[in-house]
Amino acid sequence: MTLERKIAGIFNMSETTWERHANPWSGWTRIITGLPLLILAFWSRIWLGWWALIPIAIVVLWIWLNPRIFPKPRSTNNWVSKSVLGERVWLNRDKISVPQHHRRVPNILSAISALGGVLVIWGLVTLNIWITLLGTTLHYSGKLWYLDRMVWLYEEMKEKNPDYQSWLY
Repeated sequence: MTLERKIAGIFNMSETTWERHANPWSGWTRIITGLPLLILAFWSRIWLGWWALIPIAIVVLWIWLNPRIFPKPRSTNNWVSKSVLGERVWLNRDKISVPQHHRRVPNILSAISALGGVLVIWGLVTLNIWITLLGTTLHYSGKLWYLDRMVWLYEEMKEKNPDYQSWLY
């Protein structure tokens, strides 16, 4: 079982949830709002003290609800939808092998994104805006490049598997 499949299991990503998450509204709103709102919610402890737990909980709830509240898209023939479809292909790579040239780069990009996440946490703990911004930049750079790589992966794999091909409409 891949790490990504374990994470998807923790977030209870069912087939229906994945279909809804392929809606561009889900993808873009999660990309644009998730991390900035989470940073703001944690930073709000300066002004709100323990009451900051409320905005933190709301943002975490939003991140969890986001792939569930949007309807299945009318079309998956767009960049964001294909990135989600590629993520599904990637998490399934232990069952259906992916081409050799796709096996290392997504892990490197995930590591860059994770390093950015560590810097964001460090910046939030120390209330250092520059470390927080550096971490945010690294996280988004790694994540967006990773998503672009998932589009490429999906484009290659859809021709090799009828299930993957059926996801594109």
